Amino acid sequence: MQVHLRVAVKDDCRRLLELVTELAIYEREPNAVTVTLEEFEEAGFGNKPVWRAFVAEVDGLIVGFALYYIRFSTWKGCRLYLEDFYVTQAMRGRGIGKLLFDRIIQEAQEYGFNGMTWQVLDWNEPAINFYRKYNAAIDAGWLNASLSKEQLLEF
Repeated sequence: MQVHLRVAVKDDCRRLLELVTELAIYEREPNAVTVTLEEFEEAGFGNKPVWRAFVAEVDGLIVGFALYYIRFSTWKGCRLYLEDFYVTQAMRGRGIGKLLFDRIIQEAQEYGFNGMTWQVLDWNEPAINFYRKYNAAIDAGWLNASLSKEQLLEF
């Protein structure tokens, strides 16, 4: 099996959204993906792109991806924020995740970021064990907070 790693292009967005939906299902949030294909494409490839991604292909099919954006921390400075990192169920355990994660680390190094941040669900033991291989610090002390588009419109 040969894995081809490359930077995502606009034509990948439909497949990336399919994988985002698979990830949401895996994370027990099957109805949480509300972004449209048009919004996704605009955010990645419009006039003011806010995300970049690397994709892993096998036989021309995207089987994994790592999507990130730049986050500014008032405590730490510019950091790479890994928003989504996913390999299809059928392709796990073949080193594809390691290739993608190593490429994201390389990206953070190349840009001179002050670090890298991401989230992992506390029940996702396979992911936690993967990150532990990198000696990642996993902090359970923070809770996620958010407002939806609808909630924003209430104010």
